[in-house]
Amino acid sequence: MIQKEFDVSIIGGGPGGYVAAIRASQLGLKTAIVEKDKLGGVCLNWGCIPTKALLKNAEIYNQFKHAEEFGISYSNLKVDFKKVIERSRKVALLNSKGVEYLMKKNKIEHISGFGKLKAKGLIEVSKDGKVIEEIKSKHTIISTGARPRTIPGITVDGKKVITSTEAMTLQSIPKSMVIIGAGAIGIEFAYFYNSFGTKVTVVEMMPNILPVEDKEISKLLESNFKKNGIEILTDTKVENVTAGKNDVTIVVSNKDGKKSLKAEIALNAIGVQGNIENIGLETLGIKVEKGWIIVDDFGKTNVDGIYAIGDVAGPPWLAHVASKEGIVCVENIAGKKPQPIDWDNIPGCTYCQPQVASVGLTEEKAITAGYQIKVGRFPFSASGKARAIGETDGLVKLIFDTKYGELLGAHILGSEATEMLAELNVAKSLEATGESIFGTMHAHPTLSEAIMEAAENAYGHSIHI
Repeated sequence: MIQKEFDVSIIGGGPGGYVAAIRASQLGLKTAIVEKDKLGGVCLNWGCIPTKALLKNAEIYNQFKHAEEFGISYSNLKVDFKKVIERSRKVALLNSKGVEYLMKKNKIEHISGFGKLKAKGLIEVSKDGKVIEEIKSKHTIISTGARPRTIPGITVDGKKVITSTEAMTLQSIPKSMVIIGAGAIGIEFAYFYNSFGTKVTVVEMMPNILPVEDKEISKLLESNFKKNGIEILTDTKVENVTAGKNDVTIVVSNKDGKKSLKAEIALNAIGVQGNIENIGLETLGIKVEKGWIIVDDFGKTNVDGIYAIGDVAGPPWLAHVASKEGIVCVENIAGKKPQPIDWDNIPGCTYCQPQVASVGLTEEKAITAGYQIKVGRFPFSASGKARAIGETDGLVKLIFDTKYGELLGAHILGSEATEMLAELNVAKSLEATGESIFGTMHAHPTLSEAIMEAAENAYGHSIHI
């Protein structure tokens, strides 16, 4: 049997694992990465990247539908849905191949197979049920990611009741779809399929769609979705789902009682659960809680030399969090004494149209935390650039601490919200104040001017509203 030795070995090649591998190699550590599927993990192959490709198709199609507003006319507009899906898969494949190149460039050994902890410092790699090699490693990082979560009463068959994975590869546009869960995944697919003519119903047990976002932003997006024909059922629980030959029945309950919904397809989008099974955690006594591996600020588990990063180490389940965790973990292993992640400065993005982007405290959480706050708003309907490009839905909302003027939270609903957020991430990391934001000259005409204007609004001297 082949046996190799490494300073750092990583089980899982997603955005946590492969980024950790690259940083480890940069720091002079002999590094291996074990991945049973394509490099890039769910993010590059079945999540972040291919879904954004699909959403771009929907955005372009919607622009065609409003082309006459720009003096452009056409006839016989068609959608080849198979090509829509094919483009998404091609984008995913190119990104995965790009990660393969990065492994070679950084002299990282890529081992194809299923990695399992056999003992402390020892990883067993198998393929097609057969052990192909063993790896000795001074430090082992678990980065096995997560998969769609299911709940009692929902049996996913991959045909009538599907997850996000199947939703990315449907070969035709369904006439109707019920989406269970109104987090980022559910909302993005609601926008996507509604754009192509599917009758979409979204069911969410919490009072608002995108429950982690600021309520004002969620309510505005909900109004936009309803205006575009999406049915939203909040404060509603799914009791059971039954797949038939030609449709699926979803029984839901709320304050008005129980009722049945029928659709061609039901999409289960209620979140994820960690991939902790059959990787040897029990053998080493690695602590797990609520389905996630317990780690400290640097990714350390309770067992020396074993670490965990990314989705398998719990929320927030975001690719950029996994990547940052990987860098912090490896730099700590190398003795670089990195700063732990600032959990109050994690960007969150939802890529429907209009987009949602946020960082820091919501208005509700800021008040609950005891802050005296100033809130500034600037609607895109008052933005010259937004009018010029025909994207006037949404607003920028900024929350400041009254005592020190520090930015506590930022929330954007708008066409390019996810691209605009980085300025506010930097501002928050530097403990910027409202005065420093509106005192910084912003280029005109840009959508980002709305950030400056929202800060001005919080301090009572709005210019354009």
